[in-house]
Amino acid sequence: MSVIVSTKIGFPEHYYPQNTLLKEAQGEWKKIRPSIVKPLEQFYTNVKVNGRYLSWPLERYKEPTTFEERNNAYIETALELGEQTICALLDQVQMRPQEIDQLTTISTTGIAVPALDARLMNRISFSQHMKRLPLFGLGCMGGAAGIARTADYLQGHPREAVILFAVELCSLTIQREDLSLANLVASGLFGDGAVAVLMVGDDHPLVERAQAGPPWVIDSQSQFFPETEHIMGWDMTNSGFRVLLSADIAELAHSQVRPILEDFLGRHDLTIGDIDHWLVHPGGPKVIEALQDGLGLTEKALTLSWECLAEVGNISSASVLLILAKFMKRNQPKPGEYGMLMAMGPAFSAELVLLQW
Repeated sequence: MSVIVSTKIGFPEHYYPQNTLLKEAQGEWKKIRPSIVKPLEQFYTNVKVNGRYLSWPLERYKEPTTFEERNNAYIETALELGEQTICALLDQVQMRPQEIDQLTTISTTGIAVPALDARLMNRISFSQHMKRLPLFGLGCMGGAAGIARTADYLQGHPREAVILFAVELCSLTIQREDLSLANLVASGLFGDGAVAVLMVGDDHPLVERAQAGPPWVIDSQSQFFPETEHIMGWDMTNSGFRVLLSADIAELAHSQVRPILEDFLGRHDLTIGDIDHWLVHPGGPKVIEALQDGLGLTEKALTLSWECLAEVGNISSASVLLILAKFMKRNQPKPGEYGMLMAMGPAFSAELVLLQW
């Protein structure tokens, strides 16, 4: 098994209330379609987001930009956030960069070759022998999948330490000329940010030093839903990433997740009622409500999902790790209590991670 030792959150410096972002979006898009003003207000209100962090100052988004310019901004900002959050995480646990055995980076809102992990090697004094694993294309599911795959790795390397770094800069993907429902909703829902997570194997010295009982990763399960590529993802166009978002996401969350989760928990002689803490990716209000109803959860069970959605919007792969970070800072579960960390993403897919304190 493996232990989640510590987390650190990082955001760009630019934060704007949702009302400010709405007015700016209305001002820009009404130049293309004047009738868009009222529907846009409805979209921005319905997503229940109060504000978001952006990579650029708001004025910069009004200027015409190429995909190359936005992708260069993605690399620059992602590396700044990576250096900031990873160094802060290492300071927090009093570790040297050379003590990290693997760095896993997760992102689906930009392209970088060499990947972000390689570029971070020149900013942080990691060992030149450190293993690197860049993961692209997992979208909103990336944070949960990253925890699961890191736990799998540490099961075979129980004395090692891994940093998982998820960064998404969704604002740099918004298409100025795209008035599709998906792009308009995305412009009001998604934000920018990053989270770094330190995980170690069960024979690592940090396990004995860890205080206040960090969560152990007990097991995980991946789930693929056939013939659902159209539901969520990107179309790659000349102008960059064009978002795909289907209304079918909520229905899948409502009808398909419960049987999968019950089967997964059943392997550990557990039921949904045995889960004490829920760390669920905040895909949007309809998805949160669908999961709550489909799983038979109380409103209180997904409080952190609603809270993170309101505070910073949906940050794709980093969101569920943000919820994890907030939970670990705020709560101290009793020994033996169970948690479920879960997210859904492109393909359409889901990732389930069972935690225990």
